[in-house]
Amino acid sequence: MGCAGSSQSKGDESTKKIRKPKPWKHSQPLTRTQLRQMREEFWDTAPHYGGQKEIWDALRAAAEADLTLAQAIVDSAGVIVTSADLTTCYDERGAKYELPKYVLSEPTNLIRDS
Repeated sequence: MGCAGSSQSKGDESTKKIRKPKPWKHSQPLTRTQLRQMREEFWDTAPHYGGQKEIWDALRAAAEADLTLAQAIVDSAGVIVTSADLTTCYDERGAKYELPKYVLSEPTNLIRDS
């Protein structure tokens, strides 16, 4: 089960084109406020699990930017993107960075705050 035409050679600084995650649903409907809180919590705690703070900062900036800017941010930070939706990335030292979908896009069952 491989993706057609994806070259997995580590040598070419995997310049994957970034895209938003596929539509997804949270386990229970979320309001925009809850989503914002989950994101804040993730970004506050993520650096404590390893990796470099600069890379986490770059990933956060990329997650919150539009795709063109996100691409420029990860490229200049030297982030190696292994999944195009940014859910799995590495830095040059080989540290792994995993981003949950909820920091990258909104769930399909987002409740509009009244």
